[in-house]
Amino acid sequence: MVSSVIEDIKRQFQYGNVVTRLIIANVAVFIAANLAGLIFFLIGKGNGYFLTNILHPWFCASYEWKHILFKPWTIFTYMFLHYDFMHILFNMLFLYWFGRILRDLGGNHRIFAIYVLGGLAGFVVYVISGILMDGSGVIGQYALGASAGVMAVVLAAATLAPEYSMHLLLIGPVRLKYIALVLVLMDLLFLSKGNTGGHFAHLGGAFMGWFFVYQLHEKGNDLSVPFNNMIEKITGFFRNIKDRLSRKRRPKVVYKNPTGKRAKGNAKSDHLTIVPDQSEVDEILDKIKRNGYDSLTPEELETLARASKNAK
Repeated sequence: MVSSVIEDIKRQFQYGNVVTRLIIANVAVFIAANLAGLIFFLIGKGNGYFLTNILHPWFCASYEWKHILFKPWTIFTYMFLHYDFMHILFNMLFLYWFGRILRDLGGNHRIFAIYVLGGLAGFVVYVISGILMDGSGVIGQYALGASAGVMAVVLAAATLAPEYSMHLLLIGPVRLKYIALVLVLMDLLFLSKGNTGGHFAHLGGAFMGWFFVYQLHEKGNDLSVPFNNMIEKITGFFRNIKDRLSRKRRPKVVYKNPTGKRAKGNAKSDHLTIVPDQSEVDEILDKIKRNGYDSLTPEELETLARASKNAK
């Protein structure tokens, strides 16, 4: 049963939309972090030891310049990291509700960009608040959670379709602009109530969500295009390294004319016919799902055509 569940999750992550993938990634990290904490508890180190010596310094964001300089990966890991159940529950619910709306109205290929850019904007505002208010004791040394990225998704959806209504339990239909306004006001009002650095990060993410849609509609600048291009280059770089390390070679099918004569009307009948590797075809199909058919390069179009011809 466990193996079938894992296979279902892997299938959802591989072929699901971006919202589904983000939720799976956050939940997987949450489970891994809590299992690690449980191990430290069972060996007698205690949960506090795990938080103080492992989770916070190595995976959470911080406004201290030494932490940023020597642990730059934490700028990204923090936005997928939760340790408290209620924290991840509400973040994933809001990501699911507003992510679906944003996906339907703004396109699946923009959601990951908005999420990450929102997380980065939240980090920047958190760092600025930490520097300016250092010594006051109200800005936590470490930050974690998807809240900034989720707030970016919420504000992007509300800016894109402010009159769209959601049915809230015990309340009824409420337009997105009012939901977003209440969430932003709550962060502003709760700045002095604790988790000040977190609320500043939420506001930074909210600003990025609004700014993304503003640039898209008012200026014609789609910030997801350079972002997705950069992600494609990064994944392509690591894919090439993986291929070189494993020394994989794509299978080749060779046809040779037994008579030794060249077929009429086809000057290349005795040349190699290369059948594309299935993993390469899957990557191209994923790219189409993320960025559309027009984003394919001439080489990728040729690969897709060869795969289609071979399948006939």
